[in-house]
Amino acid sequence: MNNAQKSRLLDKGFRYFGIGVTVSCVLVLAIFIGFVIYMGLDRLSWEFLINLPSRFAEQSGIYTAWIGTVWVLVFTTLISFPLGVGAGIYLEEYGKKNKLATLLEINIANLAGVPSVIYGLLGLEVFVRMMKMGNSILAGSLTLALLILPIIIVSTREALSAVPSTVRDASNALGASKWQTIWNQVLPASFGGILTGVILALSRAVGETAPLIIVGALAYVPFAPSGPLDEFTVLPIQIFNWVTRPQHEFLINAAAAIIVLLLITFVMNGIAVYLRNKWQRKINW
Repeated sequence: MNNAQKSRLLDKGFRYFGIGVTVSCVLVLAIFIGFVIYMGLDRLSWEFLINLPSRFAEQSGIYTAWIGTVWVLVFTTLISFPLGVGAGIYLEEYGKKNKLATLLEINIANLAGVPSVIYGLLGLEVFVRMMKMGNSILAGSLTLALLILPIIIVSTREALSAVPSTVRDASNALGASKWQTIWNQVLPASFGGILTGVILALSRAVGETAPLIIVGALAYVPFAPSGPLDEFTVLPIQIFNWVTRPQHEFLINAAAAIIVLLLITFVMNGIAVYLRNKWQRKINW
């Protein structure tokens, strides 16, 4: 067997291995989602969405949890999107390529892999204690914004670097300034990739529990928050609270809440795909 035949055999082996791993992951995910739907679908109802938490599983709902999730998600987006995209634009388009920039890039990439509980400890010290925000929605949102900022910065830089240099050269040749080139040419061409990275980062933030528990998010809140400084809970914490209960009915409630959380995640990703495709069609025109 010559080297070319060995290479083709290895390529075929790796291809089949990749297909097998992909199919296995899809099957595991399908089984998990199917089991959750089987357990919690009958519990889903309008009353389940608008009822407050209760000691009795049949009367308990997720109103305060999903309202808190929406509040946290909105403020996390408002904080992390401009900061992350702005930092990515500066590092990719304006930052000088030297040793300090290389060190900064490495640290940002490493921050994306730091355990979320570390960000929770940072948020507890800075936002809750030093800035005296207490266990409020704003403190939780700032903590989650720190958690996903490295992801947004990295994805923004990758999207910007994917834009061909000829686009910049053509714009500069027509007399446009650097910012005019970035705003009118580079950002529209890369917006789909930037938006995808932001949505994926927010999808991670929606499912986080540890940092919010550390900054003081409550497992039981008998009222819906009405402002950024109110106490709050979120769906993952409510789910965690229910699965620790010994009663089987609370496990059914947890499965129903997981379905709601999955729907929120799927809707976010669907919006990202729609906006990305729409923007790409606009650019292609």
